[in-house]
Amino acid sequence: MNADGSAARVQRAMIEKPAQKADQIYELLRQHIVRLRMVPGAVISEKELCLEYGVSRTPVREALKRLADEDLVDVFPHSGTYVSKISFEVAEEGFVIRRALEVESIRRAARFVTDADIERLDALIAEMRDILARGALHEYIEVDDVFHATIAGISRYPRIWKFINLMKAHLDRMRQLSAPVPGHLADVTEQHAAIVRALERRNADQAELAMKIHLEASFAVMSAMHEDGAYFKAKDL
Repeated sequence: MNADGSAARVQRAMIEKPAQKADQIYELLRQHIVRLRMVPGAVISEKELCLEYGVSRTPVREALKRLADEDLVDVFPHSGTYVSKISFEVAEEGFVIRRALEVESIRRAARFVTDADIERLDALIAEMRDILARGALHEYIEVDDVFHATIAGISRYPRIWKFINLMKAHLDRMRQLSAPVPGHLADVTEQHAAIVRALERRNADQAELAMKIHLEASFAVMSAMHEDGAYFKAKDL
């Protein structure tokens, strides 16, 4: 799915539901920022957004305000609006929150998981392997998120994932940066498989351990991206 196609669909939806214009623009811009289609430091033009989506400045400004509240956009009066650089501290906080909630989620999932759930998770892992075989790394993060959201659903606490998703925007940008690291996503896929096998055994302790290993190993790779510095804010002293 390309950005132009997404924008066209959003514009059609806006005609049908004008009251939701700001929400739709917010969702689309947030996705572009998180997926690094809009890179940290990029200039954001309200005028160009208005023309692109066929709307007035009001819904665009409302969407940008929400993104600024999430530290995804920096607004400088009389200067301009920019995609924010990645805050390592905010990303790390998102990781800590995610790890705590996913540990609870995976333990509950081990109690409630069904054979049909295992089949669904295995199908997602097969999809991840296909993505790696095709080299379509830009597709991986979306399937990865579906995998973790599915586990939250199995745990019968589906809103856990909704809350995690709100907290991990800066973390997700680091995930995108780490995707091309040789062998990283292949390791992630095998870690996912270990989680599913633990769930298949209905062993909560093993499932928790597998989840912790997965999240902490992934964050270690992502943290190394900070050394590049180009897309990151300076660390707080």
